[in-house]
Amino acid sequence: MTDAREAISDTADTSNVSESGGPVPLLDPREGIPPVVADADAFAEIVTRFAAGTGPVAIDAERASGYRYGQRAYLVQLRREGAGSTLIDPVGCPDLSELGAALADTEWVLHAATQDLPCLAELGMRPTVLFDTELAGRIAGFPRVGLGPMVESVLGLTLEKGHSAVDWSTRPLPEPWLRYAALDVEVLVDLRDALEAELAAQGKLEWALQEFAAIAAAPPASPRVDPWRRTSGVHKIRRRRQLAAVRELWQLRDKVARERDVSPGRILSDAAIISAATAMPLNTAALQALAGFGPGCTGGRWSSG
Repeated sequence: MTDAREAISDTADTSNVSESGGPVPLLDPREGIPPVVADADAFAEIVTRFAAGTGPVAIDAERASGYRYGQRAYLVQLRREGAGSTLIDPVGCPDLSELGAALADTEWVLHAATQDLPCLAELGMRPTVLFDTELAGRIAGFPRVGLGPMVESVLGLTLEKGHSAVDWSTRPLPEPWLRYAALDVEVLVDLRDALEAELAAQGKLEWALQEFAAIAAAPPASPRVDPWRRTSGVHKIRRRRQLAAVRELWQLRDKVARERDVSPGRILSDAAIISAATAMPLNTAALQALAGFGPGCTGGRWSSG
C-alpha cells in the first residue's frame, strides 16, 4: 500500500514551508477574526451570505466539556468559499435550523464528525452529505489523525492548539480563543481536498464516501442503559450492596450537576464514588474522612443517610 505520508506530498501545498524547512505557523485568519454573531439580525445576514457561497462548508463546534453539564455547543465556526468565516454564539442564537436548511444540499467538512454532530443537531443543524477529515486520515493510513498533526503533515502548516480544553461557556470569549476557533476552519476545506486526492490515489475514496454517508444518515444515539456502570474503577466493585452505592452516588451526582449546569466530575470524582462504595462509611464523619469528600459534600443533598 502506498505510504500516505509520502504520497500526500503530491497533493499538499509545498509553498507552506518555512525558510528553515519546517511547517509554517498559521497565526491569523485570512480576513481577520470575524465578529461573533449573537443576535437575530446578524444571524440572518450570515444565513444569506453562506447560502450564496460555493463549494463545501467547513464546520466546527466548541463545547465546555469538563466545565458544564452535557455536550452542548458554546461556539460554532463555519467557513465557505465566497462567504468567508463566521463565529456564531449559540447562547445568543440557540436555533440554527435556518442556516442548516440553507446548507442542506452542501457538503459539510468536519474533523471527527461524530464528536460535533450531536451538539450541532441540538441547534437544528444536520448534514445530508459530509466529509470527515479525521476518518479520511484513518482510512488513508495516517498514524496521527488529530487536526493539528493532519494539517501539519498534509498542508505544511501548524495550528496553535493551546485553547482546545478551555471553558467555552465563558462570556465574553477572549480574543485569542476566537482566533484559535476561526483558524480551526481556515484550512479545513484545503485539507479535505488533499485527502480526497490521496484516498483516490489509494483506491479508497468510494469506501471513505460510504463511511461518511453512514455517519450522516445515522440516527441519534440511544440513551445509554445504566450509564453509572461506566464509572471509572467500577470493575473493582464486586458486592451487590457496593454496586448499589455506586449507582446511588452516580445518580445523585448527575442530578446535582444537571441542576447546577456543572460537569459531574466537578461535583464529585469517579474515584471518590468508588472510594465511598468500597468503604461504605456508616456516618457523615467517616464519609468526610474519605478522599474527595468534605463538608461541602455532606448534609442536605450529600448526606450519607
